[in-house]
Amino acid sequence: MSADTRTPPGPAAIVDAAITSRRSIRAFLPETVPRAVLEEILQVAARAPSGTNTQPWRVHVLTGAALRGLSDEILAVMSDPARLAQCKDDYTYYPEKWVEPYLSRRRKVGWDLYGLLGIGRADKDRIQAQQARNFRFFDAPVGLIFSIDRVMAQGSWLDYGMFLQNIMVAARARGLDTCPQAAFIQFHDLIRARLGIGADHAIVCGMSLGFADMSRIENTLVTDREGVANFVDFRDS
Repeated sequence: MSADTRTPPGPAAIVDAAITSRRSIRAFLPETVPRAVLEEILQVAARAPSGTNTQPWRVHVLTGAALRGLSDEILAVMSDPARLAQCKDDYTYYPEKWVEPYLSRRRKVGWDLYGLLGIGRADKDRIQAQQARNFRFFDAPVGLIFSIDRVMAQGSWLDYGMFLQNIMVAARARGLDTCPQAAFIQFHDLIRARLGIGADHAIVCGMSLGFADMSRIENTLVTDREGVANFVDFRDS
């Protein structure tokens, strides 16, 4: 039998594959992710740069009863219109007024997802049910909640984004998938109370992490990206 002489992929190909294969997964298998793997991912992610090495991230890892308890409490609030009306975002994530091209991109990804799921624009109950799946962490075995000290300014939030990206790419390198979720910021008071997070910390976002259930149609969604020519200005003089 001849030896396999195929050249293994180089470092750039491996890194590129982890980045380009990352997408938001919205249905997970119940398979457990070992704690050692989670710690490894988070330790790798902590190499993200931050201004003067401030490392502004704080991570709350939920599994088992802790994850289910938070999900149950949020969903109970969602089913109570009076309580839900009192829930306001911890910070402004989206613009107050949408303009192009951002409005069209936002609408497209929403209706592409609902189209795969067979949810029409008039299917209010099914839309609400799909939105509620956010708070089950899409059945992932691991839920992550991220917080930041309110004393930190805008630059630290930019640093935080690099940390979050590192988590998602490191997860992909290990055959895992994720879904970053800003939806959790609406329930920041509830999350802080349940997890013992002080009012001096803002809730940045949540994230689902686990093994993708590729039998689910929603996980076939791959969103578009603009070509380099549409967002880069090269200058040499």
